[in-house]
Amino acid sequence: MVQRGVTKEEIEKALANGWQADDAKPGTFGKVLVFPYNSHWEGEYFEEKEVKVYYKFIGDDFMLLTVKARYGKSFARG
Repeated sequence: MVQRGVTKEEIEKALANGWQADDAKPGTFGKVLVFPYNSHWEGEYFEEKEVKVYYKFIGDDFMLLTVKARYGKSFARG
């Protein structure tokens, strides 16, 4: 998460309020949410951050698989 610049709060918001990621592999789920960013990442200024959270269930247990972040502007919204 830290390497990608994503916070725990952003993950929680994406899971609660995001739309379905259409690129999740069979047996897994994904949620996407775009956040206003208006800051610098790795020396470049970006207006938005798109956070994708991929997860699955093993029995009744939730398993977070990975989190991806893209920085830019005008991301599509579900």
